[in-house]
Amino acid sequence: MAFLEWLGRQGRLMLVAGLVAGLAFPGAGAIFAPWLPHLIAVMLFFGALRVGATGRVGVAGLRVRETLGLIAAYQVALPLALAGIAAVLGIIGHPAVLALLLVTAAPSVTGSPNLAALGGGDPAPALRMLVLGTALLPLTAWIVLSVLKIGGDPWAVTMAVARLLVLILGAGGLALLAHRVVPGTPRAISIMDGLSALVMTLMVLRLMSPAADALRHAPGRFALWLGIAVAVNFGLQGAAALVLRRWPMGERMSLSVVAGNRNIALYLLALPPETMAPVMLFIGCYQIPMYLTPYVLARVGRG
Repeated sequence: MAFLEWLGRQGRLMLVAGLVAGLAFPGAGAIFAPWLPHLIAVMLFFGALRVGATGRVGVAGLRVRETLGLIAAYQVALPLALAGIAAVLGIIGHPAVLALLLVTAAPSVTGSPNLAALGGGDPAPALRMLVLGTALLPLTAWIVLSVLKIGGDPWAVTMAVARLLVLILGAGGLALLAHRVVPGTPRAISIMDGLSALVMTLMVLRLMSPAADALRHAPGRFALWLGIAVAVNFGLQGAAALVLRRWPMGERMSLSVVAGNRNIALYLLALPPETMAPVMLFIGCYQIPMYLTPYVLARVGRG
């Protein structure tokens, strides 16, 4: 338990260490390849459990109307608008465009409240976006995937969304049951943070494998996709900070962090491997700006 508490306090360093290890030891990711779906499910469980343990979100605290509007903009309107622009430019089929569309159609990463807090923002808006955005993902993803015909025919898309629904409901239901016996004490929350940091480190080892291979065998390709990932993540955060410039600083910072840091890994559980194959290198590179957000982008968002 003491070790897990220590991990919880060293969460940021653990994530950076995971990035470095993922690039330095590409073979390590292969060990966890069969367990990636399970790790993603566990992360959803811990995210839901921590929300319940902190007791910071009630129905009134969700600010439902405001948050629903933001989710509609972030997870539906934005990817559809970007798809329209890409179609006009004739690049709708490019893997980088597919990566951008999947990122913008995804909900916030489970660690977004922590990222927002570490960056000097108010974690509450990120927490609201995380809770409702993930809960509504089966609906928002169905709209986007169906309209853009990502993932196959309508039946295949519906089945993909059904898998997401089962995963989200299962993780949330188990967290609700566990919350009855898990105390909301600072020590318990610190232990949960330590477990989350450990699971995220194992996840990033697997997700970084394509990036590590590209770095060793095709450094130019790695640099290109890293540049795309940085542009997508930081660009979305910067654009959100600009659009929301009239919002209070703390909320603007939080919502900007959410805009750029999305849980694209969820689609690895829903969409067929052949759909995700062209964006696996992007997903690996995307972990780098995501985990460096507290150190880098938060300062840009204050501008």
